[in-house]
Amino acid sequence: MHHRHTSPAAPKTIGATIHWAQAYDRLSLPKLLTLGKIDDVWRMMVDKADLKPGGQVLDVGCGPGNLTRLAKNRVGSTGRAAGIDASPEMIEVARQKARQTGLEIEFHINLIEKMSFPDHSFEAVLSSMMMHHLPNDLKREALLEVRRVLKPGGCLMIVDMKRPESLLGRVLLPLMVHRSMPVGVQDLMDYLQEAGFERVEMGDTRVKMLGYIRGFSRG
Repeated sequence: MHHRHTSPAAPKTIGATIHWAQAYDRLSLPKLLTLGKIDDVWRMMVDKADLKPGGQVLDVGCGPGNLTRLAKNRVGSTGRAAGIDASPEMIEVARQKARQTGLEIEFHINLIEKMSFPDHSFEAVLSSMMMHHLPNDLKREALLEVRRVLKPGGCLMIVDMKRPESLLGRVLLPLMVHRSMPVGVQDLMDYLQEAGFERVEMGDTRVKMLGYIRGFSRG
């Protein structure tokens, strides 16, 4: 008797979850939206997170694991890289791609607001184009949970959509993302500070519609 393979059920969350993982990966949607510049943005993220060989890094909302694999290459064989996503389909694609590239990476079906890792597990947490999936209350929960899994002094590095300030931007951006954008990456500073992050800074990326925010967990 043959048993049909079924993916694990997605955990329940009020954040948006992408289940069309194969198409998302084949389309290289982040590359499409950034006109091919997302690789430069991801390199900037691992630079600013100061990843070093032997380090421990977590990619939240990892999708098909492109940024996670880059982070693993930075921390090397002696380091630990993990990725989480609420979508079982995304995690399946991420695991397949890690196996194809021979990289040892942990991928877990996890919610950012309720992670399965012990306290102080990572030196750095990365988040690429994920925070806009979360309603505002869930952003607060997620950042508290990120701080919990970070070591004291650990770095959180976020890249996400900027809140559109032009009329055209306000019309076009909801067509590209999964919810309206009353809060953009430039509005997250207070959220990070409330969650216990310090030395919070914001800046631009090579992609005009994307910005970054970085903070460090209080010791």
